[in-house]
Amino acid sequence: MPALRPQPRALEGTYISLAPLLISELPELFAAIGTPEVFAGGYGGGPAGYRATESEFIDFAHNYYSWETGNVYGVRLKGGPDDGVLVGTSTLGDFDTVREHAHIGWTAFDPRVWATSVNPEAKLLMLTEAFDSGFGRVKLQADALNSRSRAAIAKLGAQFEGIVRRDVLRADGTWRDSAVFSILVDEWPSVRAGLEARLSSLDGAPVTRR
Repeated sequence: MPALRPQPRALEGTYISLAPLLISELPELFAAIGTPEVFAGGYGGGPAGYRATESEFIDFAHNYYSWETGNVYGVRLKGGPDDGVLVGTSTLGDFDTVREHAHIGWTAFDPRVWATSVNPEAKLLMLTEAFDSGFGRVKLQADALNSRSRAAIAKLGAQFEGIVRRDVLRADGTWRDSAVFSILVDEWPSVRAGLEARLSSLDGAPVTRR
């Protein structure tokens, strides 16, 4: 099937739900990810890009997220005491329908849900959306210095392709090297099975913010 950009819509998982992020939700997103800890690893241009106030963060978000060219999602918890709480965002974007390429990025989560089911299930939902829409390659990348994010991407089952040098300008004016990973459509059944097994190994209890 030819690759087509999927229409923005809600994606439902076991532990989380994804829905198109609304401008009106940006104050809630700031409450979740507006911390120096989130920006320290390279998000938003790195530590110098941290926005300390809600109004500054909203101005940043208007320009940072690919509202027109990507599917920007808000990520909410399902069930438990934090049911419905917005805990982060991620985007499926950079759609190239001719080459059948897409990109999952612009991802940030409340540190209280790091190392839980939130990130793997978010990636499972977005990867499913991409490959079901005919894409043959999905890219994921991180600042080459961000070992935590690189390890998380590799744990998903993505293949490391290499380092793109002097790739992105950081907020402090220095250039970052990007560690690039990808998942191909031929690899998707194995990657999907691994993610599903990883999620099924959990006890099924809703995620609680630590």
